[in-house]
Amino acid sequence: MQRGLHPTQISDGFQVALLKALEVIDGMSIPVSLDDESQLVKNAKTSLSSKVISHHSDELAPMAVKAILSIIDKETATNVDLRDIKICKKLGGTIDESELIEGLVFVDKKASHFAGGPVRCENAKIGLLQFPISAPKSDLESNVVVHDHAAIDRLLKEEKRHILEMVKKIINSGANVILLQKSVLREAINDLALHFLAKKKIMVIKDIERDEIDFISRTIGAIPVAHIDQFTKEKLGSAGLVEEVSAGGAAKLVKITGCKSKGKTVSILLRGSN
Repeated sequence: MQRGLHPTQISDGFQVALLKALEVIDGMSIPVSLDDESQLVKNAKTSLSSKVISHHSDELAPMAVKAILSIIDKETATNVDLRDIKICKKLGGTIDESELIEGLVFVDKKASHFAGGPVRCENAKIGLLQFPISAPKSDLESNVVVHDHAAIDRLLKEEKRHILEMVKKIINSGANVILLQKSVLREAINDLALHFLAKKKIMVIKDIERDEIDFISRTIGAIPVAHIDQFTKEKLGSAGLVEEVSAGGAAKLVKITGCKSKGKTVSILLRGSN
C-alpha cells in the first residue's frame, strides 16, 4: 500500500496465490482408497501426533479407523455422521484397555441386583421403556390421609395389583431385558416391581438418560414405548448378549453386543487414569 497498490489489487493477488497453492498441493497429493486400511491408519496417527496421547496412537488410530469404516457406506458416502459413534469414558485402567464395541456400553449404569436379578442375558429381547413401573401419582402436590388399618391395606393391595398388571404385560411381550428411562416425576421403578421382575429372570437397567434414547433405539432396533398398553413384542430390540462386567475394583459396566442392526452405530470405550 506504501507503493501505491490498491487494496483490491493486493486481495486479488492473494487470490491468485491461493489458486496456485491449491494446484501445487493437489499435484503432490496421493488418492487414498477406503479399502487401504493401513494408509487410513497412518493418516489417523498423523492427526494424533500433536495430542497428549500421541504415544498411544498405535492402539487408538486403528480403533478410530475401524469405527468409521464400520458405519460408512463405501459405495455412496461422501462423509460420515460422527453422531453414530458414541464415545464413553470410564475412569480407571490404562489407555491400552480402551476398546471398540459393536453395540452399546453403559459406563455409569449397572444391572439391578435387587432380589437377585440377573446380570447376564444371552439372546436378549430388549424393551426400551419411557414410563415408570411404580404406583401412579396425582399430577398435583397432594397428601392422602388414612385413618384406619383397613384403608392402608386396601391402598397397598391396589398398588401391588397395579404393579403386578404392568409386570404381567412386560412378561407377555417376551422381553428379558428392560432399559428404563429416568423419570422426573416419581421413581422409575419401585422395589416391589424389581422383586417381581427378578423372580421372572428379567434384567433391569434403569436411569437411562432421555438424550441416549435415539442412539440406543438405532443400535438395538427397539422402538421406545411411552405407555404399558403399547408394549408389544414388535417394539422389542435384540442383542446376542447383555452383561454386566467389572471395570476394576467396585466399578461396573453394562455391555450390549451382537446387535442385529450391524453397521448403524458403534461405541468406543475409553479408559485412563484421568
